[in-house]
Amino acid sequence: MSLMASMLDIIQDQARAEGFQRVTRVILEVGKLAGVDAEALRFAFDVSTEDSVAQGAELLIEEPEGRARCPACGREATVQAFYDPCAACGQMPQELIAGRELRVVALDVD
Repeated sequence: MSLMASMLDIIQDQARAEGFQRVTRVILEVGKLAGVDAEALRFAFDVSTEDSVAQGAELLIEEPEGRARCPACGREATVQAFYDPCAACGQMPQELIAGRELRVVALDVD
């Protein structure tokens, strides 16, 4: 709920700054390694947006895969967990380059 409250603050700040009255769609990017349950976000969105500019808005959640770069061999690959070894050389740990995102990507507004 606190994550969605923070995102709603971002949406409301944008509404004040840009002068729109209603949000019809919110697109979030929630990386698969962000440690956030997309279904819990959907529930929190419905509850949090009541009586706000985003009430009744559609929520789309994009879930990019985790990606890492091996510091030893430089190979980039999809990973399922933070500590997956490099598939090419077995080196650990790898440098995460994607999959931890948690951001508002776009708003469709009236």
